[in-house]
Amino acid sequence: MAIRPKKVEEQALEKTPLQVMGTGVSLPGIPIFNNVEKHRQWMLEHMAGAFRVFARKGFTEGISGHISVRDPENLHAFWTNPLGKHFGLLKASDMILVDYEGNAIGGNTSRPANAAGFLIHSALHKAYPHVNAACHTHSKAGKAWSAFSRPLEMLNQDVTYFHGDAQAVYTDFGGVVFTEEEGKRLAAALGPKGKGMILRNHGLLTVGHTVDEAAFLHTLMERSCEVQLMVEAAAANGIPKVYVDDEAAEYTFRMSSDPQTLYEEFQPDLNFEDEMTGGAFRK
Repeated sequence: MAIRPKKVEEQALEKTPLQVMGTGVSLPGIPIFNNVEKHRQWMLEHMAGAFRVFARKGFTEGISGHISVRDPENLHAFWTNPLGKHFGLLKASDMILVDYEGNAIGGNTSRPANAAGFLIHSALHKAYPHVNAACHTHSKAGKAWSAFSRPLEMLNQDVTYFHGDAQAVYTDFGGVVFTEEEGKRLAAALGPKGKGMILRNHGLLTVGHTVDEAAFLHTLMERSCEVQLMVEAAAANGIPKVYVDDEAAEYTFRMSSDPQTLYEEFQPDLNFEDEMTGGAFRK
């Protein structure tokens, strides 16, 4: 009996998504640390690098926007950025460690943390143990698309990273988040499978196992909002949309949205920032 050649899909299932992404040697993926101090420093450097990437991409708006990363040792505390310092100037040594009660317990305490940011991020970290990092900005395309209070449509391969329950929409808006209840409602709206959320009349929020994953998804969601707005403009002139079918969207999501792959997706932007700044954000 002749042996039937394996289909591409069957071959892919024998490899991790990260291995499928390339030929030959696989990308290394998320590093493993046996020293908590080295892990923390690596994490803070990547966090500061993410802010620099956001600044270069134009995600800044006054003192709005924040990233949080759960501490690798004290799991009930997270690092966040100081209020009022430009994303493009942030360094690893600028970050503030806050506990779930909002107390600054470590890092650089010469500036305050963002109060609204604390309420959003503390709710996310409390609700979902797998959420080690979260990013929120008031980026331009994200704010524009948020005015429709609708999810992004599966218009292309890249946006399928938010297929199904990976994407959520927070349909309430009561102004700046200054209450614990609002933070809890926002976290509940994301759901346990959520990776990105559109906050009505507000902006975008993404989460991840690493700050690299959350940051890449944020850049991807912002670009996807921009593309969606371009498509809506063309569709308004009578050009019909053609969507990615559900089976193809689910397959692409499954093969590209694991933590290892999403970590690697951010490394080109981070490496570019490292080169352009001479590693200034690592200090």
